[in-house]
Amino acid sequence: MTNPYATSRPHQMWRRAVSMVEPHLLDPVVAPRFQIDAGTRVATAGSCFAQHIARKIRAIGFNYHVPEDGSDLPDALRREKNFGVFSARYGNIYTVEQLLQLFEEVFEGRIRAETAWRRPDGRYVDPYRPRIEPEGYGSEDEVIAARREHLGFVERTFREAELLIFTLGLTEAWRSRIDGSVFPLAPGVSGGDYDPERHAFHNFTVGEVTASLIDFIGRLRRVNPEVRVLLTVSPVPLIATYEDRHVSTSTTYSKAVLRVAAQAAFDAFDFVDYFPSYEIITSSATGGLYYEEDHREVAEIGVAHAMRCFVRHYVAGAVVPPAAAIATDAPPPPLAGPKEVVCDEEAMDAANI
Repeated sequence: MTNPYATSRPHQMWRRAVSMVEPHLLDPVVAPRFQIDAGTRVATAGSCFAQHIARKIRAIGFNYHVPEDGSDLPDALRREKNFGVFSARYGNIYTVEQLLQLFEEVFEGRIRAETAWRRPDGRYVDPYRPRIEPEGYGSEDEVIAARREHLGFVERTFREAELLIFTLGLTEAWRSRIDGSVFPLAPGVSGGDYDPERHAFHNFTVGEVTASLIDFIGRLRRVNPEVRVLLTVSPVPLIATYEDRHVSTSTTYSKAVLRVAAQAAFDAFDFVDYFPSYEIITSSATGGLYYEEDHREVAEIGVAHAMRCFVRHYVAGAVVPPAAAIATDAPPPPLAGPKEVVCDEEAMDAANI
């Protein structure tokens, strides 16, 4: 008797690819579409987990492309003001719609209905990156001026990157009822006031996320014909859900939607690849050891495993022993602190205490 699985390769079979493999040797990367070398301009954007990849690229001495680097400021102040966390100081971009709208603002002149949020201390923040400036701004005009400068660096990031790594993080979002603009945090968490007449909750569907992601990648390629895109899905569970259901259920919905959208983009473009950091961290084979005690934050051992696989497959000429421990915090990066991961989402938890 014959069957279509008789000639399957080891990585296609659970027993051979997972059960018979020591957990620290699990490597779900198969046939990467491209590699980077020391000269490749690599830009990052997305949720908190994208920062781990950025840190690793810096640590191995590769070209982490940071147009908005605050080079005129002392190192301590640059870290305090979140320079170098991503390629531009856009903060966490949790949803694909945020990324698409940022592109539209830079290249198509999208106008935002809300330009500044006032904090309880009288200072102002940018609604679309509310935690990027710890001290806030003195006026709405200062927010507008700072954003105008920031958008110039975002344009450089999109135009000059040879590889954009984007980590998809969430499907739940708050947006303006006036113009549909999506915020990284709900109004009132880190600035402004929630007004049900002006603000609405929205949980993006798989169709919406997929359409926005494919739309963004297509537009990006038009302004940067040589750029490649590497997609990942954040393995960090939701810190809170606005849906009237258990946060773990909302987490599985969100991650499933994002994973499907990433696959659709992979299928649509030959210059897009998917790196399975989500699968590495959340694998049942590791028994939850890749999470901290809160069962949410990713532990350093998990990050090291994911980055070991990343370097092995995506860095040209890399020789990485399968069981090698690759520290993600040495040497200390020149911008963001060695172990600091900036997650705007944590402000929601603080607001609920």
